[in-house]
Amino acid sequence: MSSVLRPASTGQETFISANYRPISSHLAITPPVSVVIPAMNEAENLPYVFKTLPDWIHEVVLVDGNSSDDTVEVARSLWPDVKVVPQRGKGKGDALITGFQACSGDIIVMVDADGSADGNEIVSYVSALVSGADFAKGSRFANGGGTDDMTFIRKLGNWALCTVVNRKFGARYTDLCYGYNAFWRHCLDKIDLDCTGFEVETLMNIRVVKAGLKVQEIPSHEYLRIHGTSNLRAVRDGLRVLRVILKERSNRRALRRRTQPSPMLDTVRGEVS
Repeated sequence: MSSVLRPASTGQETFISANYRPISSHLAITPPVSVVIPAMNEAENLPYVFKTLPDWIHEVVLVDGNSSDDTVEVARSLWPDVKVVPQRGKGKGDALITGFQACSGDIIVMVDADGSADGNEIVSYVSALVSGADFAKGSRFANGGGTDDMTFIRKLGNWALCTVVNRKFGARYTDLCYGYNAFWRHCLDKIDLDCTGFEVETLMNIRVVKAGLKVQEIPSHEYLRIHGTSNLRAVRDGLRVLRVILKERSNRRALRRRTQPSPMLDTVRGEVS
């Protein structure tokens, strides 16, 4: 890597490298960043989404869920190099898994297409990852975060489910069901996603903990959807999240039973030794 120390105009020295791309006045990175945006009929919202994306992003992967509007055309007009991937299955989880498989960047960022996420926050996620985290998890309830789009019932449900995950899996999350996250691509090999719906975020959060990955929460503000209506259904999707939690807990117990040594085998080993 070619680099040189040159005096800045202030008399201090500034580190300059041709191989590092500046993403803020305080941070420069080498790993390419891919942004995955699952979208279905979000043509009206995409201009608000794309205008906040940083220009140093390596690629944008738009997963089109068989849109009947101009979602794909609008995306291409806003980001000419956008990689459009058609979704063959259904559900947000299926869309994200499809998008992850199409990514070429070392870092992957998940962003919703409804205009509720601020792309300017991506720098905070990337900063956490290049500083040592494996998984940067957005939180609307961490200090500095917030939400304009959650009813009291949804907040209560999110808190209850988050509490269960923390107690059952030893996590310390402040938010559970939030889709603004970022991670190193190699993490996908350790969490092995296999769900299709909105519960995908919960599954990811549980499996990164089970895999022993280093997680850092990032305060994030969730804004109201700009146009259209959400496909999220609080009760239906809340039950799906609960089923995922119970299934993962059951799988964890089964794994523990399989990996525990047999008492009889220990006795025989003791006699032999």
